[in-house]
Amino acid sequence: METDIVQEVIEETATEQKAATTSVVAPATRAEPKPAYHLRIEPSRGWVSLKLRELWEYRELLYFLTWRDVKVRYKQTVLGAAWAIIQPFFTMVVFSLFFGNLAKIPSDGIPYPIFSYAALVPWTFFANGMSQSSNSLVGAANLIKKIYFPRLVIPISAVVSGVVDFALAFIVLLGMMLAYGIVPTINVIFLPLLLLLAFVTALGVGMWLSAMNVQFRDVRYTVPFLTQFWMFATPIAYPSSLIENDLLRTIYGINPMTGVIEGFRWALLDTNTAPGPMIIVSSLAAVALLVSGAFYFRRMEKTFAAVV
Repeated sequence: METDIVQEVIEETATEQKAATTSVVAPATRAEPKPAYHLRIEPSRGWVSLKLRELWEYRELLYFLTWRDVKVRYKQTVLGAAWAIIQPFFTMVVFSLFFGNLAKIPSDGIPYPIFSYAALVPWTFFANGMSQSSNSLVGAANLIKKIYFPRLVIPISAVVSGVVDFALAFIVLLGMMLAYGIVPTINVIFLPLLLLLAFVTALGVGMWLSAMNVQFRDVRYTVPFLTQFWMFATPIAYPSSLIENDLLRTIYGINPMTGVIEGFRWALLDTNTAPGPMIIVSSLAAVALLVSGAFYFRRMEKTFAAVV
């Protein structure tokens, strides 16, 4: 009797354990496999969007590439970052000697060294940014061929890295102003906007030239000539007040750097040549360069890895 009861208890226990095991294991064995997802990157066709959101997602890469450009620029140089000061400073000395003393170019009542150096500081930022960004894609050929990321990051980082050089040269400009007894006016609050205008201009031209340089390598040989021509077409060694007609002076603002240069002088030195309508024309021209350059860059982006 007792043996039969014990046998029934053992059988019931075994049945419960089997049911418990089945309840745990069965769902796992019956689970359907999850579908696999694949990301396929294909070349774009025709005119495409700028994908600015994707650019924002790679902002850390932009930071590291900018910092890399800053470190590499003066690596293994004797004077290091001092070159950021030497270049505009000695250009100012040459301009003061030939244009200020010999040619007697007017300077709107401002000592000519300050007059020219105040223009050379933003101009050097623009010229270096344009030059560095135009060769940025060819210089990053190995990176472009190996991994995917928004290619716009490369020319942007090349221009942004020039802000460090601008800051060093600007400190020297403030020291020269104090030496000449010139105090910045309240208009100095507009300097960040003027620097942004120079940045937009350099990036717009840089995107055009960098995309073209991948296809046509002789573009890099035209950049020094373009920079030199653009400098003398900009009121750096001379004031825009030499153009007496107001309409012609406004049309002169189609050159975006004209508004930047005259804006810097007005904000820092309180010259009588306030940009006015000129800065509006310069801003519109700079935005047109930036937008058109960005769309052209994105259109040609699909060929970079194969050609560069």
